[in-house]
Amino acid sequence: MRAMVFSEKGELAAQIATILRERYEIDIYTTSDSPLDSYGAKVVFRITGESLYVDNISNFLADRFKEKGYDFIAIGSSVMGREIASILSELLHLEAITEIMKLEEGNQVFITERFFFGGKTVIREESKARIFTFLPGLVDPMPVDSRSSKEEIKIDSPSTVNVVEKIEKPKGSVNLEKADIIVSAGRGIGKKEGLGIIQQLADILHGEVGGSRPVCLDYHWLSEERQVGLSGKRVKPKIYIAVGISGQVQHIAGMRGSKTVIAINKDKNAPIFNECDYGIVGDLYTVIPKLIENLKK
Repeated sequence: MRAMVFSEKGELAAQIATILRERYEIDIYTTSDSPLDSYGAKVVFRITGESLYVDNISNFLADRFKEKGYDFIAIGSSVMGREIASILSELLHLEAITEIMKLEEGNQVFITERFFFGGKTVIREESKARIFTFLPGLVDPMPVDSRSSKEEIKIDSPSTVNVVEKIEKPKGSVNLEKADIIVSAGRGIGKKEGLGIIQQLADILHGEVGGSRPVCLDYHWLSEERQVGLSGKRVKPKIYIAVGISGQVQHIAGMRGSKTVIAINKDKNAPIFNECDYGIVGDLYTVIPKLIENLKK
C-alpha cells in the first residue's frame, strides 16, 4: 500500500515516516525547509508558492492523491494539519479519523487507536477511513541509511484567504519538549505559593517546571506553555517528577514517553503510582525539602 504523508512541520513528518515506512511505501509532502530525505520516503516533495494556505494546499494534495493513486493519507496533527484533513475529507469524499496513536490493517479496513472521552480511555476502532491525523511525539524520528529523491513543487493557484493582519504570539520562555528533567506540579500542591518549592527542586536538578491542566488552565498558577497532557505538551524527558498529580489519563498521555517517572503524593491510592518507576507516599512539603537537602550534599 502507498501512503501520502503531509505535515508543514518537518519533525512531525519525520515521526510519521518513521512509523509507517516499514509497512508502506510513502511519499512526504511538506512546506518545511527541514531535510527529510533520510526518513524512508520514496520521494520528498517540498511545496512552495506565493500565498500558501489550507485551501490551495488541500486542493493540490487532493489532486495528487487521485493522480498518484495513494491508498491513504497520513497527516501531522497540528492546527493546519487538522484543518487540511477536514478539507480533504470533503474534497475526496473519504472518512477521516483524527488524533490517532496507532494504525493497523484489518480485513479491508484500518484499525486505529486514539484517546476518547477527553483522554479518560483509549478507543480501538475499525473503519474504512483513509485520512488520518497522527498525534505528535509518538516516536522519535529515526533516520535510515538510504536517501529519498527530492522534488520541489510550486503551487501557482492563489489562496482565497486574504490575510488582513498577523499578530505574533509572544514566544515562551520554556521548551518542555526538549527538557531532560521536568518537575510537574498538580492541584495537590494546594496553593500557588507551593510552586516555590517545585521551582527549587527543578533548579537544583537543572530541569524545567511543568504542570497539570488544573494548575495551568483552571487556576492559572503556571502559564499554558507549561501544561503537560493530552491538551498540552507531550514530553519525553529522561526524568519526570510528578508532584501532587493524581495521574488521570489526560495527564499520563502527555508524559508517557518519559524514561523514568517519580511520583510524590500523599494519597497512596493515587493512579499515578501505577504509572511511575519510583513512588513516594508523603506530604510534598516534607518530602521535597529533604530531597533538596540531600541533593545539595
